[in-house]
Amino acid sequence: ACLAAGNTVVIKPAQVTPLTALKFAELTLKAGIPKGVVNILPGSGSLIGQRLSDHPDVRKIGFTGSTEVGKHIMKSCALSNVKKVSLELGGKSPLIIFADCDLSKAVQMGMSSVFFNKGENCIAAGRLFVEDSIHDQFVRKVVEEVKKMKIGNPLDRDTNHGPQNHQAHLQKLVEYCQHGVEEGATLVCGGKQVSRPGFFFEPTIFTDVEDHMFIAKEESFGPIMVISRFADGDVDTVLSRANATEFGLASGIFTKDINKALYVSDKLEAGTVFVNTYNKTDVAAPFGGFKQSGFGKDLGEAALNEYLRVKTVTFE
Repeated sequence: ACLAAGNTVVIKPAQVTPLTALKFAELTLKAGIPKGVVNILPGSGSLIGQRLSDHPDVRKIGFTGSTEVGKHIMKSCALSNVKKVSLELGGKSPLIIFADCDLSKAVQMGMSSVFFNKGENCIAAGRLFVEDSIHDQFVRKVVEEVKKMKIGNPLDRDTNHGPQNHQAHLQKLVEYCQHGVEEGATLVCGGKQVSRPGFFFEPTIFTDVEDHMFIAKEESFGPIMVISRFADGDVDTVLSRANATEFGLASGIFTKDINKALYVSDKLEAGTVFVNTYNKTDVAAPFGGFKQSGFGKDLGEAALNEYLRVKTVTFE
């Protein structure tokens, strides 16, 4: 969107993932984009990111990352030169699975919503709410499918589940699961590092998760399915539980009832709602969060407006 709006761009990739951005810049040169239009600055956020936030020549910052760092960047943008800023921050996206859904599809997409890219996905379903009458069946089917997942080399097309990005994140996931067990959630499967070389973490499922628990409120950014049940037919209660978070990036619903789908999608406090699917974004559809998941849009025509300025010229 930044380039499409006619700007040059400086990209500061995450410190632990610099290579894709550098490869992208290489491809832009091969595609004929002039030198200096796309610029990559790898490095730490505290040094490179801070310098960009403070720099008087930068007029717009778009940031994807944690809410904590987003707040810091927003403050720096204000104090430096009142930079325009858009933020795509943390998420704890609820996925509500009603008893009247297509259960096999809900299992398949529920798995994808959590385990896609090893859970390292900003819109991953952070918490699943499953209606009582299908809860046990849903859990049983998901466990069966998890046991079929092939863990291994992510460059092998037969692999379903690769390693986490780095060791510190792997350790964070281990501690996250320990929190869940200590607070009384039921660890159905997974919860620990795979006993093989590399930063592999087992696909994990928790049930009996209550609203006050750490794992019910905090984002894992890993392959951890957090399941809570809700009473049959109690749509408004599950909605209030799904909305009881300061995050509002994405959400999902599985139901065959179109009226229920429309009602729930209207009431969910999230910038994106998936109905009977998940992770299905489109370049034409605006994407961005509510509340402390940030503001501003990527994708769609709305994204262009983040990188444009409107000027009025009046003649007489």
